Amino acid sequence: MLPNLANLFRYRGLIQALVARELKARYRGSALGFLWSFINPLLLLLIYTFVFAVVLPATHSNDIEPFALFMFCGILPWTWFSSSLSESAGALISGGNLIKRVLFPAEILPLVSVLANMVHFVLGLPILVGFLVYYQRWPDAWDLVWFPVTMVVQLIFTFGLALILSALTVHFRDIRDILSNVLTLWFFSTPILYWIKEAPGFSKRVLDLNPMTHVVVSYQEILFFRGPIGHWRWLLATGGMSVLLFLAGFWLFDRLRDSFAEAV
Repeated sequence: MLPNLANLFRYRGLIQALVARELKARYRGSALGFLWSFINPLLLLLIYTFVFAVVLPATHSNDIEPFALFMFCGILPWTWFSSSLSESAGALISGGNLIKRVLFPAEILPLVSVLANMVHFVLGLPILVGFLVYYQRWPDAWDLVWFPVTMVVQLIFTFGLALILSALTVHFRDIRDILSNVLTLWFFSTPILYWIKEAPGFSKRVLDLNPMTHVVVSYQEILFFRGPIGHWRWLLATGGMSVLLFLAGFWLFDRLRDSFAEAV
């Protein structure tokens, strides 16, 4: 297991090349190309803003106004998370020709999916910055120190789940269909469209069991709410859990590695 873990660093050049290939392939043949990295989150924001600001305007409190900005602080990282898991689930199957090469490290494939979607997350940040400027909400400089920490926690957590899903989907293809429904439930179980403080007591305890709650709330506190970051203990605890999840996911992936070439 440890030698295979070391491969993640040793093959960093290959990972970079595959991420670049994935990004180019995604928009190959489209007229706007990489501009879709900016347009997609903007369109998603406009849709949710229309629903919750025009169709259902009374479903949120004034404490999270402007609601479009509050919502975007959660939708952007969620899109990175959900897209990574959806693509990682089938990463080994779609990359079967690479897996059948004896020396190819298969764990790179789910990592490429996670990193490619992280690039889209980063490319969507200028839109978020534009909204921060428009609404004149300036994050505190000290709060921004926690932004890369939150990104690292989300990266480790997402990659750990991606390893588990990609390894299991090779043998259980139904996981990809189940995953879409699970992600829908997970989305509404994460305080993206509502403020976590508005959740009733029991619901709040349930939300606290969701690791993405603490990732999303951390982004909201860093970028939207003014004042000290009160969620940092939860974030660090989520980070520790994410490391354990990553190690467990890599262990499972390593145990199933020899069966991939035949199963795909």
